[in-house]
Amino acid sequence: MAISTEDIKQLRAMTGAGVLECRKALEEAGGDMDKAVDILREKGAAKAAKKADREAHEGVIGHYVHTGARVAALVELNCETDFVARTPEFQQLAHDLAMQVVAASPQYIRPEDIPPEVLEREKEIYRAQLADSGKPAEVIEKVVEGKLQKFYEEACLLNQPFIKDGNITVGELITQAIAKMGENIVVRRFVRFSVGE
Repeated sequence: MAISTEDIKQLRAMTGAGVLECRKALEEAGGDMDKAVDILREKGAAKAAKKADREAHEGVIGHYVHTGARVAALVELNCETDFVARTPEFQQLAHDLAMQVVAASPQYIRPEDIPPEVLEREKEIYRAQLADSGKPAEVIEKVVEGKLQKFYEEACLLNQPFIKDGNITVGELITQAIAKMGENIVVRRFVRFSVGE
């Protein structure tokens, strides 16, 4: 199947992947744009997984002050080299993450950062809500797990839908950046300031 230059350009615009990667993905997908996007996302996730163990000690502090100067955030975003930290793409990612913190008010970076007592308290609340439902215990536990996933989406930065593109999570956004920039990228910490809090 012949892949047009326009298709490659469109896929590059959608994913940020290289020309050759886009051509291969389109050929593998038989010209189906959605399948090609999925193929590139899977390859990006595989590349990111290989880089996850590498040290990330360079980086920048991303910042965002919302209009009216009543809410602001700082995010420490790390990568492996100062070269990548200075690129406009990396700095834009740090800025976008600070904007995400302002807009979505996460409390933790990832689910593993949530203290066990907080998780247990959430589970107890969910169980109490379902106590009078008459459902079997195993069904209640499945519902509790589902509610916990929703809690992670609200409380954990990496699990939140990205504010600029609700089709991906912040974690997927970072995975895409790792694949594109070729370095491990880690959100080290963040803080959100709000006047009066």
